[in-house]
Order: sequence, then C-alpha cells, then structure tokens
Amino acid sequence: MDWRALNDRLVAALAPSAAPIAITFSNERPSGVPEFDEPFAEPMPDGRTGRVAAGCVFWMRATEATFSTIAADHGNCSVGRLTHGLAELSDVATNSDVAALLDSGWVTMDMVPGIPVITERPGAITYGPLAETPIDPDVVLVRLTPKALMVLSDALPGLHIEGKPQCHIVAMAKEQGVVAASVGCMLSRVRTGMPSTDTTCAIPASRLAEVVEAVEATALVDAVVARYAADDSRRFA
Repeated sequence: MDWRALNDRLVAALAPSAAPIAITFSNERPSGVPEFDEPFAEPMPDGRTGRVAAGCVFWMRATEATFSTIAADHGNCSVGRLTHGLAELSDVATNSDVAALLDSGWVTMDMVPGIPVITERPGAITYGPLAETPIDPDVVLVRLTPKALMVLSDALPGLHIEGKPQCHIVAMAKEQGVVAASVGCMLSRVRTGMPSTDTTCAIPASRLAEVVEAVEATALVDAVVARYAADDSRRFA
C-alpha cells in the first residue's frame, strides 16, 4: 500500500486540521522505530503514572514523528488503557481517575461494559505521520474540521458518530472494521489541548483506499454545489 499517496489524496480531499497519523498494534516494538522516551510523571498514590497524561496525547505528538510505546507509557489514563487493551476493568476500577469520573457523573459503571476495546493486549503501539509510516498500520486517525466531517459523512452513509470516551473509536476501527468519527470528550480535549473546532475520525487502514475514493467523489460534487451557491448568492450582494 502506498501510504504516502493515500495520505496526500486524503489531505487534498478533506483538508484536515492536522496531518493524518498511523496507529499500529504489535506484539513487540518494531525494529528501527525510536522509543517514546519522555520522562515518567511522579506517581499518584494509586500508582498511576505515564510518559504523557493520556494515550490520546500521543495522537498530537505523532503528527511530527514516528515512535513506539509500551503499556507503561500509557499508564496515567485508566480509560485509555482500557480501550486500547492495555488493562482489564478489574485492573483500573479502583484508580483515582476512574473514581473522579464516576463521582462526577461523567460515566456510570453500567456504561463501561459497552465501551469498545482492543481485544488482544498489544506489546507495543506505534504512532507517527501516515505519510512516513515505516510499517503497515492498523488504524489511520485524522483530525477534522466540521466541514471535513460534513464531506466524510456524505461520502460514507451510516458513518458512526461517537461520543465519550473519544479514544474508543480506535478500537472500533481496529476490531469492528468500521469508520468511526468522534465529537470528542472533555477528558481528552483538556489533556491533549485539541481545539474545540476539531473532531476526530478513525479509519481501518485496510479500508483507507476505499474511503479516500469515496471522499474524493463527494468533494468534487461539493465543489460544484459551492460554485453554484456562490454564483447564486451574488444576486444578494
């Protein structure tokens, strides 16, 4: 698969707000890929720590460089550990971040079993720009403006639009083979600093060529409609 060519076509059709990234799950770190090596944070009393505040922070870093991570690197966010198959519910249920989310009413314990998760625990997760990926990814994640999401939704009838937690769309793309967009979640938006104008979408890498073709066709139609609307609106200038 020519990932750079698909990346360039996807960017041309959707004009995403950031470079698309590749996410790859594997049994061990891939050879030749640098390890993410920022220092661990001071542990919380419950033992939570990690190299970043949450796994979704790696999405932001991955627009600039390719790197591999292991479970310990994701250790601060219990929700992300759960969705990415790095922990079972029993491993995180008593953690302070889970307690804070439950106490606030943001989630209830009966909602948790319905959250999509990666079913096979990975030994490593690799992130990086799709255009430069040295390995075939499992999931392509792209940050979209509302306009780009409009195009994508028209191109893919039945597109899954998800809410909290944002990170579960990665599991949906990998495990269910569906394209899933997310309006985001407050936990992720604060930890990543993702702009309020951005949404996210996870695409199974095996379906990227199909998705790009559909998006390109829709973008061409939208361009025709945009020209018509602009010409018609001149009567009101």
